[in-house]
This record gives sequence, structure tokens and C-alpha cells, in this order.
Amino acid sequence: MFCGNCLRDNALVAELRRRGAEATMLPLYLPLTLDVPDQSANAPVFFGGISVYLEQLAPIFGRAPKFLRDMLASRGLLKLAAGGAAATRPEDLGELTLSMARGEDGRQRQELEDLVSWLATQPKPDVIILSNVMLAGLAKRLGKIAPVLCTLQGEDFFLDSLASPHREQVWEELARRSEDIRLFIAPSEYFANHMQARLRIPGERLRVLWNGIDLEGFSPATMTPAEPTIGYFGRICREKGIVTFVEACVDVAKSGLSPAFRVKIGGSLGKQDEALIRDLQKELDRAGLEGRHELHPNVTREEKIRFLQGCSIFSVPALYGEGFGLYLLEAWACGLPVVQPRHAAFPELIESTQAGLLVEPGSGKALAEGFISLLSNEKRAREMGTNGVRAVHERFTINRMASDFLSILTEEKLIQP
Repeated sequence: MFCGNCLRDNALVAELRRRGAEATMLPLYLPLTLDVPDQSANAPVFFGGISVYLEQLAPIFGRAPKFLRDMLASRGLLKLAAGGAAATRPEDLGELTLSMARGEDGRQRQELEDLVSWLATQPKPDVIILSNVMLAGLAKRLGKIAPVLCTLQGEDFFLDSLASPHREQVWEELARRSEDIRLFIAPSEYFANHMQARLRIPGERLRVLWNGIDLEGFSPATMTPAEPTIGYFGRICREKGIVTFVEACVDVAKSGLSPAFRVKIGGSLGKQDEALIRDLQKELDRAGLEGRHELHPNVTREEKIRFLQGCSIFSVPALYGEGFGLYLLEAWACGLPVVQPRHAAFPELIESTQAGLLVEPGSGKALAEGFISLLSNEKRAREMGTNGVRAVHERFTINRMASDFLSILTEEKLIQP
């Protein structure tokens, strides 16, 4: 699938390189799936997903010859293995997640040593950045090479989905291992406060850095859609709120309180969610929207931009505590007002931009009322869309994010000004 966190990190590395920084991006588990050039394309994949699984299943595999581990970590084989698989289920991965959290004491210790050995062949880094706290088990060993920082990017939903007692054990191990991390960087005040409490992070070791996106190609549509169009673009699954979104669209259709409208759904769609989206499409048909809804799965970057430009309003009513939500920035960059649940990072972002409405979380009825409010007040919707465009260009560019990121490293005396 397309991973928002991978897209964010890839864009940041690209911008740092554009500025002349020597930034190396290393994929773990699988090669990245991106809709832009891959900044890790020339790097080896460490902790290859096949080897990590086999080491967990049979610890003796950790002593397999290096040529065999290298073969199993080849990009071609990993892509082939991932292509036929469904998304990982947290409830099945408790033991593996706990082992990874234990780092040099886990069953994947040889993978960690392979990473350390490779780093020894490279120029010594000023800083090593872990992309999420589930990698905190690597920090003690990597900290002997360079100071270790960690970005926080929505790990809590996966961790809370682990079965007990692994859930509690993993959280406790990550809290303990977090002591090996010099600084944490969170994408919002909401998520900073949330993870500070969960991991017992001292305030002086936590900073907030809003996400940014590469705005190339993003712009409001030159013409408004022929008919009002409600759009959803994100991973097409229950936890992102696709069921709530469809319920809201059905309520709008049945209410008769809005003009005729269309529905567009797009984003990453895996095999495990195909039956769900088929059922939801039938619900839209029964509500009188047959022929008035579209599905755009697994699109390119250019197709995503055209998708957004063909919408009038936008919503991804995530059910869990979203740490940020890059899809909001993309929608705002295309001039769309948004309707989001009043929880997680959404109030922080929408109240700071005045580019959308907040409604009761998890309620299709409340979301429908938000849709109707904007569909019936074009002037208000247009003003919110204009606010979103301005906010993205002023505060949410990848250029701004890179500048603030480098400022943090400078203030921490990790790099020279």
C-alpha cells in the first residue's frame, strides 16, 4: 500500500538532499511503495520481511549464512512476497513485535548486526533517525555510532491492536528502550502529548514538527465540478472511516436537503478490503446514488491530484487517534474544505487553518450534517477552501518542514548551523 509516513519521510529526504545534505534513507522490512521517486532506491533493504519472519519462527535461521540472508532480502523477492499477501494483522504479530522491540536481545539480533556492519562501511553519520518508535529496540546499538532521534507517526493504533499480554509487554519494552533515544519529534501537539504519556518521555526530549508536503502539481481546479462532489482519499479500510463516510453520503442522499451530488472514493485498496468496498458500493446504489459514485484505487500521484481537483468537499473520518493526516494537506492544496471528526489531531489542524468543519467522531449522521452545511453554502465552502490553500503554502510545505527539522538538529548541537 501507499504509506503516508513513508511518503512524508521520502519527501523530507528529497528536500534535504536538494539543499546539499548527505541524507541516506534505508528501507526496513520491504522496499517502499511510493508515487514519487524513491529516495532509498540505491540502498539495501535491512530487516528483510522474509528473514525477520523466519528468525521469529525458527531462531536457528539467525545463524544462516549471509549469502542466504542477502538473497532473501533482495528487492525483487521481497516485492514478490508482499504482492501476494494481505495486510499484516496486529493480533497475529505480538511475539514478533516484542522481539523487534528487544533489539539486540531479540531473535532478529543478526539483522541488527548486519545493519551496524553496513553502517561501518559508510561515512560516519551526525545523527541516526528512526522512523517510528517501534524501532526503539535498535537505538541502544545504533547509539554507539551516532545520536539517535525518533519520529512519532501513529504507532499507537497498531500497538493497541496487539493481543494481550503482548500489547502490554511491547508498550513497556518500548518505554524502557525509549530511554536510549535522545529526542522524539511528533507531528502534532495532540500526538506529542499522547505518546509522552504512553512512553513516559520527559518533556525536554520531545519536540513538535508539523508535517509538510511537496506542492509540485497541487493546485485548485481551474473549473468547479459540474455537480457537487464529496470525496474520500486515503487507505480504504474501516479504521480510516470509510464505513462512516459512506453512511454519511447515504444520509445526505436520503435527506433531500442538498442538491444532487456525486461521491468519489480513492486511495490504497488491499485485497482484504475489496469485499467491504463492494458492499459499500451496493449501499450507495440502494440510496439512489447508482451511477453517481466512483472508485479510484491505487492511483498514481498525477491521478490523485486530478481526483482531488474533481471534488467539492473532502473527508477521511478516521476512527482512531490520527497523529496528523497528510491527506488534509493534499485536499487543502487543491482548495477543498474538509469535514473531520472532532478528535485526535484534527481540531489542532482545522482550528489553526479555519479550513473545515469539526463534527462528532464516529457518527455518520453528524458527518452528513457537515456535508449538507457545506453543500448548501457554497460561499462558506469556498472561503474554507481558500483558507486551506493559504495555510498549506504558508505552513505545511516540505521546504518549511525541512527548515524546521534542520533547526531542531542545530539547536540540539547535532549539526553545524
